[in-house]
Amino acid sequence: MEIKTKDYHICYDPATATVSFVGSLRLSEPAEYAPILQLLAEVADVEPAKITLNLQQLEFLNSAGINMLSKFIIEVRKKARVQMAVQSSQRITWQGKSLKNWQRLMPGLQLELV
Repeated sequence: MEIKTKDYHICYDPATATVSFVGSLRLSEPAEYAPILQLLAEVADVEPAKITLNLQQLEFLNSAGINMLSKFIIEVRKKARVQMAVQSSQRITWQGKSLKNWQRLMPGLQLELV
């Protein structure tokens, strides 16, 4: 599964259950995030033991994107057998500020700062 535009690239590696985000997600409204949310829902429906979101190369994510990923985390939380990890980068400012809030949504979420 893959979504590729001139601004961002999102791909899923089923061998590691990792969804990698690259580029900038500056979509103007929540409806524009529907294809991404669909990809994430398909990943969650498989119910792997652990889903990893690799955000290390995601330079920018606007509030609509943060909201979309927050909703996804809540949906994964409902699947008691699925653990979740988020890989982030220290060099990208928005990640340090925003990602800790996701641990409030899913206390078992593992934040991996690289």
